[in-house]
Amino acid sequence: MPNPENIIPPKKGEIRNPKGKPKGKRNRSTIIKKWLRATEKSTNPITELPEVLSQEDLIVLAAIKEAREGNISAFKELMDSLYGKVSDKIDHSNKDGSLSRKTVNELFPQDDEFDRCAK
Repeated sequence: MPNPENIIPPKKGEIRNPKGKPKGKRNRSTIIKKWLRATEKSTNPITELPEVLSQEDLIVLAAIKEAREGNISAFKELMDSLYGKVSDKIDHSNKDGSLSRKTVNELFPQDDEFDRCAK
């Protein structure tokens, strides 16, 4: 945290960052939102009926169409947007809270039937 004694407020009319963002300049997300709201008469790729759709609608409908045609990446993106990304949480600790140091062979002892099938 900064020392309050070292903080000097700007004087009236003083510009602290002269090369900073000019007033009135829109940021990238504002510009993107503007163009995603822009509408056009287009064919809905799912219903195949003409509609007035926003660019955002067209993009989402195209992703849904791709997912329905078997594109796993499109499906994953839709599910992540809808439900959030799945987080893999694996508990590596024992009941007492200490970390487990067991090997794979200790966790999964050799099975004689498996060994016979593998040969």
